[in-house]
Amino acid sequence: MTSQATTFPTKQEVDFVVVGSGAAGGVLARELSRAGFDVVVLEQGQYRKAADFTHDEFSVLFMNEMLGGIDGDHPQSFRASQGDKAEILPGLPPALYARTVGGSSVHYSGNFWRFHPIDFNEHSVLGDIESLADWPIDYDELEPYYTKVDWEIGVSGAPGHFDPYRSRPYPVPPLPVKSSGVLFERGAKALGLHPQSAPMAILSKAHNGRPACMHCGFCLAFGCEMNAKSSTLATMIPEAEATGRCEIRSESTVFNLPTDNKGRIREVLYYDKNGNEQAQRCKATILAANGAETPRLLFLSASSRFPQGLANSSGLVGKYLMFNCHSVTHAVFEHQLNEYKSVQCTRISLDFYNSDAKRGFYGGGGLDARPFLNSFPILFGMSGLPPDAPTWGSDYKQLLSEYFTRNMAVLGSTTSLPVASNNISLDPTLNDRFGLPALRVTYTDHEDDLAMAGFLQERAVEILEAAGAKKIWRDPVEPQRMGAHLLGTCRMGDDPEHSVVDRYHRSHDIDNLFICDGSSFVTSGRGQPTMTIQALAFRAAEHIARFAKSNEI
Repeated sequence: MTSQATTFPTKQEVDFVVVGSGAAGGVLARELSRAGFDVVVLEQGQYRKAADFTHDEFSVLFMNEMLGGIDGDHPQSFRASQGDKAEILPGLPPALYARTVGGSSVHYSGNFWRFHPIDFNEHSVLGDIESLADWPIDYDELEPYYTKVDWEIGVSGAPGHFDPYRSRPYPVPPLPVKSSGVLFERGAKALGLHPQSAPMAILSKAHNGRPACMHCGFCLAFGCEMNAKSSTLATMIPEAEATGRCEIRSESTVFNLPTDNKGRIREVLYYDKNGNEQAQRCKATILAANGAETPRLLFLSASSRFPQGLANSSGLVGKYLMFNCHSVTHAVFEHQLNEYKSVQCTRISLDFYNSDAKRGFYGGGGLDARPFLNSFPILFGMSGLPPDAPTWGSDYKQLLSEYFTRNMAVLGSTTSLPVASNNISLDPTLNDRFGLPALRVTYTDHEDDLAMAGFLQERAVEILEAAGAKKIWRDPVEPQRMGAHLLGTCRMGDDPEHSVVDRYHRSHDIDNLFICDGSSFVTSGRGQPTMTIQALAFRAAEHIARFAKSNEI
């Protein structure tokens, strides 16, 4: 389904082509078109509207509707280390993201923490740990753009004990606390911790012409038919189209960024929905395709002038992939919680956010209370019971009946150290439906990140015990083979030898190429990157518009 206010002929030179329409791409499209520039957004997924979304658990969770289906059009391979043979994994792909207008902002849970000041200068504070480095910007520089995300994207919440400085309050109050939040708060306070309302990119009250959440429970992995979830599909993209200067060109798969004899990009090559090759002329290109597809596209665009791929004079394109590490702890309580209703999170704890040498390993993170699997009846029936539970028969049915309404989970979200061997590359033998080399993920969690995930799981057990849980069980903390947070593969920095883009997201190598998505991250934060991706996009758009108006592109 498509609905366009404006279309541009491919031979007409537009000011900007933005590749990707997700958390960053939607913001960039809106800001640049509002600044008076002509913008074409190329998105490989479909253009769905709120009315197209469904609560069909089988279609969304098992047929991967949001991910572009399971037909093998977009295969990916995985290996744990450089010496291993990459393989196609069963189930979800290793680089998990939505192929749809709005990108993964359409199907995320909406958990929306800011980074803290320490996230930007950990190397200066902690010293040499793996490839840990400082960002070229700090929290104070990004704070106005975090506030812009709060108000223009739409975030509900209230300041907590450990929150960094903010220049403006939240635009709407926190969402109503759920049973899991009440129990989490009770257990955390009993241990002397400081639980707080969860900041959520889901509206508790009407804001900017959009309605409040109706508490249907289908947030994680699903699109919001109410437009209460603050995806770029619901917020930025309609406003970009309303300028009359932005075209969202869906089902358009970019495969090459050719450069002219001056090393500049003058057109973007893509396949349209019928598989026909097209070329959109442009003055500048912005990659916002996510931390996996952006480096893949830079590799696919290799040429005699750029034999290692575009923007890769440093050799760092694709390297330092960070997933964020996680732990999950489940519990059953005496009384019904009915966690299948409403949003995923209403209470969090950031008591363990900072790294602490006393733990014996690097890392920090946060905890949040949520339903997790018991948002979804089918998925809960398949994998929601404890590992010692029966899997068939009357006892199984009895436990399903009891646990589905009395179960909750605590999610631990933590760091990922930047490790050069964790990377995105092109698979030498596996191709996609266009015959292009598929995306290959090489990834093994650093032992410190796994240790920190285990530390948070121990704290989760303590909180659930203090809250009065009848039974507690843990998902194993083990190396990940899939990540939805795709960070660090085109890191930003002032030194061209040790980064891919500068502090304004401009490629060090190509003047009219900008990269702004999770790939720009220098460190991973503590498990909730989307708000920082969008703050960076607002900031980048401001500087890119300034460059364009002063003929510096």
